[in-house]
Amino acid sequence: MKDKLKQIKARHEELGRAVSDPQTIKNQKLYRDLMQEYTDLTEIVEAYGSLQKMEEERDSARELIAESDDGEIRELAREELRSLEDGIECQSEKLRSLLIPKDPLDARNIIMEIRAGTGGEEAALFVADLYRMYSRFSEAQGWRLEILSSHATGIGGFKEIIFSVAGRNVFSTLRYESGVHRVQRVPVTEAGGRIHTSAVTVAVLPEAEETDIEISPEDLRVDVYRSSGPGGQSVNTTDSAVRITHVPTGMVVTCQDEKSQHKNKAKALRVLRARLYEMEEQRKHRERADVRRSQIGSGDRSQRIRTYNFPQNRVTDHRINLTLHRLEAVLQGDLEEVLDSLKANARSEYLASEKP
Repeated sequence: MKDKLKQIKARHEELGRAVSDPQTIKNQKLYRDLMQEYTDLTEIVEAYGSLQKMEEERDSARELIAESDDGEIRELAREELRSLEDGIECQSEKLRSLLIPKDPLDARNIIMEIRAGTGGEEAALFVADLYRMYSRFSEAQGWRLEILSSHATGIGGFKEIIFSVAGRNVFSTLRYESGVHRVQRVPVTEAGGRIHTSAVTVAVLPEAEETDIEISPEDLRVDVYRSSGPGGQSVNTTDSAVRITHVPTGMVVTCQDEKSQHKNKAKALRVLRARLYEMEEQRKHRERADVRRSQIGSGDRSQRIRTYNFPQNRVTDHRINLTLHRLEAVLQGDLEEVLDSLKANARSEYLASEKP
């Protein structure tokens, strides 16, 4: 680990000189890329500096114990040595976490898809609840959210809603939200007061750049039709809704939220590109089974990951056995504790797998 840290420190110093070079600053893309790398390495270099300082103090304490004739001074030095050794162990663990290879997708923006599963109208209402939860969390992070497609129901729910989230490290923060989210509560449509269990599926897709996935126009079938609202209510008098079928895979994406056919087509293509990109990434992952060993669970959208129990005011993440009794706060977007726990567990699993 020490050799790797020395290399990182040398690279950090090299980048520091590069980002101060006027020639680099003139090239905006190069400057942005180098500055991002410099920023990413700064935390590691600072943590390494702290470790080196503690190791120097440890060596001084050992020398004092060996050379001093004063018993009281030696005892004080032993106490300091014990404290320093504990600190060095903690700092070394922190550095091992910081040295975990970053997934190149972590800095990507995302497209999130939330769909009603079992539970009918109640599931659709919970889709709306989860959408609000992620919206409020995104707003608190300073991220930008844009609805790409939605299919609303008549009582305030969604059969499906697809939206993009753009900002710093969006995918690395929300990547573990993919899966089945289960809700247990008395539906507003339930006259007898019985608790129902419904399910909603969430997919978190890293947004693909146009250069990531090449889509041939010959592989697309584009149909246009008149968009409609809940219950068949007409919301547009022109054929602005768009359905795109990717013929080789049979994948279908529809978008009707915009009044412009051109805008609907552009949004549908963004969703299609993200889905195709995820499909390609999953293929690569199957070929390289050791990639993303830090991922919690399979990320399979058929996997139940979390339960929201209203009668008990409880949220439980089943992958890490985390239970919080503040359901309302979580649904208001207070997700930090859940997401931080998932990331911490992912780091622990990765480090455990790296140990001989």
